[in-house]
Amino acid sequence: MKQFGKIFKFEFNGYLKNKVFVGITVFFVIAIAVCMFIPNIIAAFSSDAPDEGGTGEPLPVMLIASEQEGLADVIVPFFASAFADYEVKGTEETVNAVKAKVESGEVECAFVFDSLSSYTYYVENLSMYDMNAEIASTALKTALQMDLMQRLGLSPEQAAAVLSATVESRTETLGKNQMDNFFYTYIMIFALYMVILLYGQMVATNVATEKSSRAMEVLVTTAKPTSMMFGKVLASCLAGFTQLVLIFGSAILFYNINRANLDNPIISSIFDIPIELFIYMIVFFILGFLIYAFLFGAIGSTASKLEDINTSVMPITFLFIIGFMVVMFSMAGGSIDNVAMKICSYVPFTSPMAMFTRIAMSTVAWYEIAISIVLLAGSVVGIGVLSARIYRVGVLLYGTPPKLTKILKAVFADRKRV
Repeated sequence: MKQFGKIFKFEFNGYLKNKVFVGITVFFVIAIAVCMFIPNIIAAFSSDAPDEGGTGEPLPVMLIASEQEGLADVIVPFFASAFADYEVKGTEETVNAVKAKVESGEVECAFVFDSLSSYTYYVENLSMYDMNAEIASTALKTALQMDLMQRLGLSPEQAAAVLSATVESRTETLGKNQMDNFFYTYIMIFALYMVILLYGQMVATNVATEKSSRAMEVLVTTAKPTSMMFGKVLASCLAGFTQLVLIFGSAILFYNINRANLDNPIISSIFDIPIELFIYMIVFFILGFLIYAFLFGAIGSTASKLEDINTSVMPITFLFIIGFMVVMFSMAGGSIDNVAMKICSYVPFTSPMAMFTRIAMSTVAWYEIAISIVLLAGSVVGIGVLSARIYRVGVLLYGTPPKLTKILKAVFADRKRV
């Protein structure tokens, strides 16, 4: 235990003194602070801007034209209601005159109507986010329906009453509302993805560095391999968890400071995570991190050179990425309880992401969650012990990275001698 404590303390202090670790943490904290204070910054600049006549900047002009006499005046009221961000004006000018005004920038855009059911939209540069044509079609459909009803004998008031009729609906969610939980589920999965790949690679690299410098031969004679393996892995786990606490803790702090200016349902849903889901998130996060960190540490001990690390850890990386992609595609498709997700929920290498996603965005029986956690926790212990034995054998193997079968034979042979 004393050896474990010394190794753990040394490795953890190494992470805290690492410039990359500190730099990434500070960068994300500052970036989150800037994002959270953006509404205040915008408001500060807006308050200093001159307000001409109390109306602010003039609205862009939208021109409504038609070759049919009086048609433009009929359409203008509907468009003025639909396009609140424009100053809508009617005109009897020709098509060429309207196009010239759009090209010169005198007006922002224009609609030229052949009839109530046909129009052409003119704009200088069509933005990929331009929804004017879709909005115009909806407004024009209302005008066309009202015109048809008046021709059938209804008064304008009766036609307006028909068009304004509403349907009352209620939605009662008996399970989980996926939209409420989507964003922080995505954030947790992405954070787990980044931390496992980043810190797992760091564990493997640290082990390979010590081995290549021959320092490992001295360390392995003075400390038990189990203490070394668990000390390195748990130190990296605590370092990663500390980094996430600082990043997400600062996000929560800045959000509460600016809560009044961040009145957005999406942002609110991210920070209003239920306590039981938060607990599940921590459990699956820690267990998921440990199982991969042990694997990365064991594989790192078999590499004689740093150049061999990327090749050695590639199978583990691919395994993790496959689980990540299954979860991402399932979330994007809205089918959280598909066969692939249910299978991945019980496979220890994918259950941290798959089962947590199902818990957050679907209804999962308590015994399914318990089975998944027990399997994952048991796998962490088993893989941790196996990784320590691989570590003991791997640090003394030099030359070409050995095959898995050779490593396992050496592990069991070493176990028999012990």
